Amino acid sequence: AGFVAIACGKWHSVALRNDGTVVTWGGNSTAQRNDAPRGASFVAIACGYGHSVALRSDGRVVTWGGNSLDQRHNVPTSAGFV
Repeated sequence: AGFVAIACGKWHSVALRNDGTVVTWGGNSTAQRNDAPRGASFVAIACGYGHSVALRSDGRVVTWGGNSLDQRHNVPTSAGFV
């Protein structure tokens, strides 16, 4: 499958394929690669220093990787993100 988006963190990268799957590579000190989401269709991706965020086709936000500042657990819900 071809790629439609690429995002980079400090030591890791994430790519979004045109079939909606996510591919990760690079550093894995905070599970930037091992915790990458599987089994859903994604439409957008973004990376922070050691964490990543993806938007599913159903509108839900998925986060993985580092969580030193609660990046993974403070996804806003009041604005309709999840």
